Amino acid sequence: MKYRRLLRPGAAVFVSILLMVPAVFAQGPIKFGAILPLADITGEQGAKAMKLAVTEINKSGGLLGRRVELIVIDDEMRPIKGAAAVEKLVTVEKVDVLIGGMSSGVHLGQIPIMKKYKKVTIWIGAASSRCEQAVGSAADWYFHLHPWNYQQEENYLEGWTAINKKRPEIKIDKWFQAYEEEAFGSASFKAGQAQHKDWKTSKGKLRTFEGEPFKSAALGGGDYSAILRHAKEANPDVFLWAGYGADALFIMEQSREIQFAPPIFIGAPPGWPAVFGKSPLAEGVVQYGLWAPSIKEVSPVSKHFWEAYLKEYKQEPTHYFAPLAYTNVWFVAEGIKKAKTLDKAALIKALEEMKYVSPIGETLIIKPSKIIKHQGFTNQKILQWQNGQLQVIWPFELSTAPLVYPFPGWEKR
Repeated sequence: MKYRRLLRPGAAVFVSILLMVPAVFAQGPIKFGAILPLADITGEQGAKAMKLAVTEINKSGGLLGRRVELIVIDDEMRPIKGAAAVEKLVTVEKVDVLIGGMSSGVHLGQIPIMKKYKKVTIWIGAASSRCEQAVGSAADWYFHLHPWNYQQEENYLEGWTAINKKRPEIKIDKWFQAYEEEAFGSASFKAGQAQHKDWKTSKGKLRTFEGEPFKSAALGGGDYSAILRHAKEANPDVFLWAGYGADALFIMEQSREIQFAPPIFIGAPPGWPAVFGKSPLAEGVVQYGLWAPSIKEVSPVSKHFWEAYLKEYKQEPTHYFAPLAYTNVWFVAEGIKKAKTLDKAALIKALEEMKYVSPIGETLIIKPSKIIKHQGFTNQKILQWQNGQLQVIWPFELSTAPLVYPFPGWEKR
């Protein structure tokens, strides 16, 4: 594998990957332009998974008789960097498709540039419905694979209702959400409020949903003591926080300091620290996500991805952005194969018709969402850390363990 650095030291990381393949390609490469936050686990593992997918594609003969070249730019989780990356990939690198993504705030800065060029875009990040509104219904060139926040909330309510029905002792009537104050967290809280508005108990009583914002450590914050004390005073059945991976261990440590141990403790960042599951603070924490490593036990495609990633990098993929990014590349590749051309209209039509069996554990099918024409996954999974392993709790057909309830106290850790 050959790397070429194209930007001066101190500028955004920019790496082009030319895979070691037989010298049989007569034409220039098909270029995939990816934008990811490389300092975050989502971007770090996502970029590796993309490179793995491109390696596999090129070893199998490439696409349309041409090798695939992956160009990755680090957005540094900054909107201005993300927007500049789109501009550079389209105008300088002349990529054929845009892929990647994570932060909603960054994506809001990118969307005006994307709408300017209308390059075929297959995005795996940005859950905020504000991004969907900004893209608009006319963007037939835009595909979004990650569930929107309102889809996630609908899915979570379905999951917790099913869990409560199966195990009535699990109480889910009173909720408190701590949410980061920017686009991702605030949109998540608003979506939660909207979904809980009419969510009733089996006895017809409305469930409550309250919350407060915090400044994420990823954006210069890190002190959660006040909001955690307010949550403790509220005495919820379920505590949920929505922020970033940088917040995870701080929130757990500060919860332990004030002995805040709600019956259900949920974290919902797009990315978790790679070491989180190894910490005793993680035990019993519920997590929302598209994937868990344990899915490899029930999905052959997930098992293939897991084993290939482990072989290539000598480390385990721990975050769902790894199989999601792998899916990102392969979904586009299969669409190009189906279209048999890079013609924009033909490629869009092929992607619309795709049914891709993904390592996420689901078949990826494109359907309209509330606004955009091309939405991919709509469901998340309810997961829980148990003895250092991330287990699938719901949906039950993919379950690898029952929910540990209530959340274990802090006395022995």
